[in-house]
Amino acid sequence: MESGDLKIFQAVAREGNITKAAASLGYVQSNVTARIRQLEAELNTPLFYRLSRGVALTSAGCNLLKYADQITRLLDEAVKSTQFSEEPSGPLRIGSSETTAAVHLPGIMLDYHRRYPNVKLSLITGHRVDLIRALNEYELDGAFISGPLDYPDFNEIRAFDEELVLISEPTEAALRDLLTKPLLFFGKGCYHRKRLEQWLHEENVGPMNIMEFGTLEAIMGGVAAGLGISLLTRSSVQDWVDAGKLQAFQIPKRYRSSKVHFVFRRDLFRTSAFNHFIEPFEKTE
Repeated sequence: MESGDLKIFQAVAREGNITKAAASLGYVQSNVTARIRQLEAELNTPLFYRLSRGVALTSAGCNLLKYADQITRLLDEAVKSTQFSEEPSGPLRIGSSETTAAVHLPGIMLDYHRRYPNVKLSLITGHRVDLIRALNEYELDGAFISGPLDYPDFNEIRAFDEELVLISEPTEAALRDLLTKPLLFFGKGCYHRKRLEQWLHEENVGPMNIMEFGTLEAIMGGVAAGLGISLLTRSSVQDWVDAGKLQAFQIPKRYRSSKVHFVFRRDLFRTSAFNHFIEPFEKTE
């Protein structure tokens, strides 16, 4: 059994579809199919159920996936261990919500790149639930996530303090009247969305008409056009407010504060590239 076979097996298991797995790996479908059949023959057991629209893991496949995840993670750590030196180098994969990435990270990433040009720095934006999943599956070294997590397998370092504001199109309407308008947010798991839902529940406002958008720009553009309201950090909307495109309203104090933490797994192999990245945040704790 080779590590390459395990990585192909992982991709098929994650995608639930051989064609999609082949595309994600950059392989032709026939090659992936052959490697899976070869692995099943070697183990003398089926690893997948073949369905009309894809594949599903058998019980043996579920067991193998657990070990495959551990093996590939250890191999990744072995590579990283050779890159641990006083001069940081190698890959560093950082995740972030789109709001944090847009406001806080450009300067931080630029400064880090200038200091350590040999580090292959990458930034992946996503929703809170997607970032947590990626951390759990070792796809990210760390991520900037809003709100507390309280996950026993994660370490958290407070990175940024934010103020949440309610935004609407420029209007003379009272805040209470605005709360009945549609809510524009990212998908489920958005921390800001959860805070606003808690506030509206306390105000006995409902039912809530929620529209989901994929990007921060789309949300602000929809609000500016009068489509609805949203709850975002003041730093992310201030330019639009200053330009007269949006209006920001202060919300009750108990919902106003939002803390962004840098989160990473406790069992993460910490390279020098990683340690230098988190050093400024550890000093401000």
